[in-house]
Amino acid sequence: MAEHDTSQLNRHRPLKVGVILPHWEAGMSGKTPGWSDITEMATLAEDIGADSLWLVDHFLNPYTYRGEDKIQGFWDCWTVLPALAATTKRVELGTLVTCTGYRNPALLAKMADTVDEISGGRLILGIGAGWKEYEYRAFGYPFDHRVSRFEEAITILHGLLHDGEVDFHGTYYTADECELRPRGPRPDRLPIMVGSTAPRMLGLTARFADSWNRWLVYDRSHPDQIPAARAKVDAACTAAGRDPATLERTASIQLDFKGTADPQASGKQALCGSPEEMAATMRAFADEGITHLQVMLRPNLPQAIEQLAGVLEILDRG
Repeated sequence: MAEHDTSQLNRHRPLKVGVILPHWEAGMSGKTPGWSDITEMATLAEDIGADSLWLVDHFLNPYTYRGEDKIQGFWDCWTVLPALAATTKRVELGTLVTCTGYRNPALLAKMADTVDEISGGRLILGIGAGWKEYEYRAFGYPFDHRVSRFEEAITILHGLLHDGEVDFHGTYYTADECELRPRGPRPDRLPIMVGSTAPRMLGLTARFADSWNRWLVYDRSHPDQIPAARAKVDAACTAAGRDPATLERTASIQLDFKGTADPQASGKQALCGSPEEMAATMRAFADEGITHLQVMLRPNLPQAIEQLAGVLEILDRG
């Protein structure tokens, strides 16, 4: 492994840059990562100066590849997450994003607060309403009224993570005089991030979230995707009586280090080019108000993290 000087970490970095770790079948260029692979990549990402590490929250992903129907499985992110909290020292840790329909919201708040304690206050709780009906049905979760269920869930989560207590009786969830005890290192500010551009979800983001995420991994990973979405977020904040400047903006993108111009191989959506070009595009995201990028690497292997180091070094020069 190459040596990287992080003594002046993020000195001129215009935004945070995190790495989405593979924890799904065939996630490492056809290889299914085990814990040793995940922790190797996490350690390397921290060593090169990445700001954060991220896990997705899925169980089963049906997809079609070259005309053949397949199923992709995942290691559970809320089992891997506390292990990462214990084995890393500096990076923030986040979920992209946890489906509130898969876990009781009061229990999820307890889990998040505990992971925040293990990590020393480094957790970002990314949440969403979920969308894959297949895994809902496979694991026995109700798929109906997902946004209504999410609204009740985020009400409970916000009450517990920001106030330490909540008394809530809804249609789908109940938290009867519930408290979080003991409290982790951030008893009133463990950040909640929501990823959605749907009108109703944006309204809930404006009411309850600390940050908003735009997922561009399988879209065009380019800052020109941000202005229209940002306008919707600003409007939702204004409608909720909130200053839009108080809601952090983040984005998830794909970086292609394969060095190929083949759209079928690299994907038209991926951010390609030289390290200088990648760093320039990241600066352009910052110019659009994005304060944190989460990057899916292609290939999702340790050597791509080594290549990311070069991009970060250029980004840090200002």
